[in-house]
This record gives sequence, C-alpha cells and structure tokens, in this order.
Amino acid sequence: MTEVIRSAAALRDRVAAWKRSGMLVGVVPTMGALHDGHLSLARAARAQSDRVIVTIFVNPMQFNNPEDLKKYPRDEAHDLALLEAGRVDVLFAPGPEEVYPEGFATKVTVAGVSEPMEGAFRPGHFDGVATVVTKLFGMTQAGRAFFGEKDWQQVQVVERLVRDLNIPIRIIACPTIREADGLAMSSRNVRLTAEERAVAPALHRAMKGAAGAIRDGQDAAAALAAARGAVLAAGFASVEYLDLRDAATLEPVATVARPARILAAAQLGEVRLIDNIGV
Repeated sequence: MTEVIRSAAALRDRVAAWKRSGMLVGVVPTMGALHDGHLSLARAARAQSDRVIVTIFVNPMQFNNPEDLKKYPRDEAHDLALLEAGRVDVLFAPGPEEVYPEGFATKVTVAGVSEPMEGAFRPGHFDGVATVVTKLFGMTQAGRAFFGEKDWQQVQVVERLVRDLNIPIRIIACPTIREADGLAMSSRNVRLTAEERAVAPALHRAMKGAAGAIRDGQDAAAALAAARGAVLAAGFASVEYLDLRDAATLEPVATVARPARILAAAQLGEVRLIDNIGV
C-alpha cells in the first residue's frame, strides 16, 4: 500500500524513521500524469533503494506559459494506482502552499548548462526546476534521485546544482522510454490528436538519421539541416532547435571528439515535443 503524505513535516518523520533503521531512500520527482517512463524510474529506484518516494507536484514556477500550466494533465487517483502496483512506499503530493508558503522569496539559478535550448526558449524554466528540486531534496532527505534522460538538459542542470551546493544525494539518470514507433514517452503526448500522434515519431526518426550520418563521417551541419527539414516536411509547425551538443557541457560542437548528443524541440499542433539521442 502506497502511503500518501502531503506535508513536509510528516514526510521528514517517516524518512527519519527509515534512516534510523539504516535504510537508503530513493526519490523520483515528477509532475504526475504518470506513464511507463516514470514507472521505469520507480522500478530503478526500487532496485537501488530500500524505500522509494515518488513526488507529484505540478510546479508553477517552471511554466513560463500560464496556459501550458493550466492544460497540464492531472489524475492523482490513477497515478496512485500505478504507484501501488509498482510497490512505491510513499507518494509525496504537497500543495502549492506547502512548497511555496506565503512570503517565499528564494530562487535557485544554475548558470551555464541551463542557458541554451530550453533555457533560451522557456525563460525562467530552469530556475523553477532548480528551486523546486532543491526543495524536494530537502523535504525528502533522499540519498538517491532518479531522473529520465529524455530531459537531458534538466539532468545536467540538476547534477550541476548538486555538485555546486554540496547536496548529499546521488543523481541517477535512466534511459528514455519510448513507444514502439520511437516517440519518447511524455505526459504531454495525451494532448496530441490522432493525426498529430501519427506524425510525432518523425522527430525521433529524423534525429536518428542525423546521428547515423554524423557517425558515418558526414558534415554535422548538413546532417542537422536535413533533419530539421524532415521534421517540418512531416507536418511539425516549427523546429525550435535540433542541435549537436557536448553531452556534459551542452556547448555546441561541429564534430564528435567526445560524448555528444543531438537535442531537439519542435512544435506539433498545440504540443511541444522534446527529445535527445546520443551520437
């Protein structure tokens, strides 16, 4: 049975009892609308921790578009059923007033890795991520945190945050979970129409094609340009970025001399899709 806890004080009491028994606590931070990508993180946490907390908090601070916040899917009852089936110990689901009490005046900013791509197209987004993640780490007191590689830039931001602030938690990045046709699982996918859902896998196909071309020695700029063209030709409204970046620093690169990734964001109807793959 998954226990639902809504206050930080109650959660600290529960975690303190676990730690007195020598247990390692793992946390999976989410915004709910859970799918198998999230559940894969919970399974990884279960395999590597004695107790597992999944957090659900739709963080208003990381939405630069109020309409996107309003439309974000929410179904806690369904999420809880999935977590119980996955043997998650605690669902921590605080309200906004618990996370951001009256008079809240602190913001955490991570420079460098937060600035390109998502940082450029969603101003303030990563300040919201860094702030809420810092709070969740403090509230849960977990020893390990599990994040999906689909949000590759987010993982780099969180890892930098933890290093810079000496937060005693280990960040575990887990592989992206995809549908059979290659589309990266995302809570936003439910907002795609049937026609858009049929088009959506073109983003991953184009990225795979570019990665293969670059690995074969083709010019990266030409391969990326071809991929952007393929995404637009498939029916996407726009490609915000489809770049080759250093996997750790996220600096743009023209050749692959060390680990690199193609990262992309594209608009399909009312839904903004992001993805990334290694090269």
